[in-house]
Amino acid sequence: MRRVFFLIAACMLLTATACSKTDTAKKISVAQEKSAAPEISVVSVADGTPLKLSTLKGKVVLLNFWATWCPPCREEIPSMMKLNSAMNGKPFQMVAVSIDEGGKKDVESFFKESGFSLPAYLDADGTASKLYGITGVPESFVIDKQGVVVKKVIGGLAWDSPEVFSFLEGLTK
Repeated sequence: MRRVFFLIAACMLLTATACSKTDTAKKISVAQEKSAAPEISVVSVADGTPLKLSTLKGKVVLLNFWATWCPPCREEIPSMMKLNSAMNGKPFQMVAVSIDEGGKKDVESFFKESGFSLPAYLDADGTASKLYGITGVPESFVIDKQGVVVKKVIGGLAWDSPEVFSFLEGLTK
């Protein structure tokens, strides 16, 4: 009996040390409020043009991760469309990143069937989603003109509400 207990204890000790993280482990920086927005590169659904987030410095960015199959995402799209229209001509850029596995085909088909339209981008290899620590959709990040994440929003939001519009417009000044 002692021998069994000793073997179990030894295995637990070995397992604990074998699974511990070391300083050489690769760390992924996850987006957090009040810190620099991680650099990402996504591709436009409309024309295949790549977009690097860093090229948008000087603009307020609404970075939204969404999917065509997600009911809360579908619900917030009309308010996002209204917000995008209201912010036209201001230093503002909406970047709606689809995580759909079907990529461009799925997004284009969804927009055609629904009549919706967003400045949509693809995260083909999932890097952007990982860098932002996405746990589900929709998840959105408001990034100020200096490239700092000022707000993380988990779940859907009425993006065209007066409070949200006022907050975003204030960031553009």
